[in-house]
Amino acid sequence: MSGTSLDGLDIAYCEFLLEDKIIRYKILYAETLPYPAEMSQRLETGIHMSGLELSLLNNDLGTWMGNQCLNFINKNRIKPDFISSHGHTIYHQPEKELTMQIGGGNIIHAITKIPVVFDFRTLDIALGGQGAPLVPIGDELLFPQYQICLNLGGFANISFNDGKNRKAYDIGAINIVLNKLAQKIGYEYDSEGQIAQSGSTIQELSEELDRILYYSQPWPKSLGKEWVDNKIMPLIDHYQDHKIEDILHTYSNHIANRIATDINHLKNAIFEGVPIRILITGGGAYNKYVITSIRNLLVPGIEIIIPEDIIVAYKESLIFALMGLLRIKGLPNCLQSVTGAKYNHCSGIVVGPIKSIKQEQV
Repeated sequence: MSGTSLDGLDIAYCEFLLEDKIIRYKILYAETLPYPAEMSQRLETGIHMSGLELSLLNNDLGTWMGNQCLNFINKNRIKPDFISSHGHTIYHQPEKELTMQIGGGNIIHAITKIPVVFDFRTLDIALGGQGAPLVPIGDELLFPQYQICLNLGGFANISFNDGKNRKAYDIGAINIVLNKLAQKIGYEYDSEGQIAQSGSTIQELSEELDRILYYSQPWPKSLGKEWVDNKIMPLIDHYQDHKIEDILHTYSNHIANRIATDINHLKNAIFEGVPIRILITGGGAYNKYVITSIRNLLVPGIEIIIPEDIIVAYKESLIFALMGLLRIKGLPNCLQSVTGAKYNHCSGIVVGPIKSIKQEQV
């Protein structure tokens, strides 16, 4: 798994066990590998590349990913049944029927000699869906004890069961913006939100951010880096004469308010009178300032739960492993109720021969 925030490549070795129609899981080994500086810069600018440059980047990234997988396999002395690869998103414009994740699944297979499942989003787009979010299938199957799952990665996305179907959408951008701002003053990211906490609100910027049209648009909806570049950063750039601490403070409060507003709406519209447990994962779960801000804005009857570190950091990798397993089993791994596609479907390209996997275990 490679996130939009370019934190690095997440690799997780997972085991799934089916017991009495309940899927149990273990993350046995996991690691995040930082991108080489040159690769990180190319991924950051990939959206502006020519077709030839992007094809070369796809090959180079696939080669790098394949070698990292092989090193991980050899170091941990494991024998995976298959590799499930999300790749790295370059384009995500569902309104144009476009999404692209690079990282050459065929190249990963050629290097590791292990079957690879990849390209999980394009079929959903072809079926009229958003191609995102995809993680809610895992929320439904692996974390049913939580009424709401909230992931705070490059984007904040929310997943819940409305009593009939799983629903999910992207709320807004979080780490992809906060990291960019922190990097302007020499930090890789705003550790625990300490920089944001030291700042003050820029009221005009806060009001402009709140007026962004996306927030009032109905489901289904999802976001990509293009939206951040076109809608968020130009607004922030108008305030470049202000201190970064104040911009970070303003944006952190903005996204915390958007998240809390949507959760409070769900509490009133769907979970009225029902205690809510929210599972929060992703890098943003470590941002104490944002988490505290969200908690302070929530109505009574809502409990925030931040799980053990390995789930916080590798939940998305775990779920893409599950999606790969569902693909190999020929079972639905993309939900119509989440993406707006024509029907539930089994998405992903498989390269390499798949050996027989026991019904109850992989």
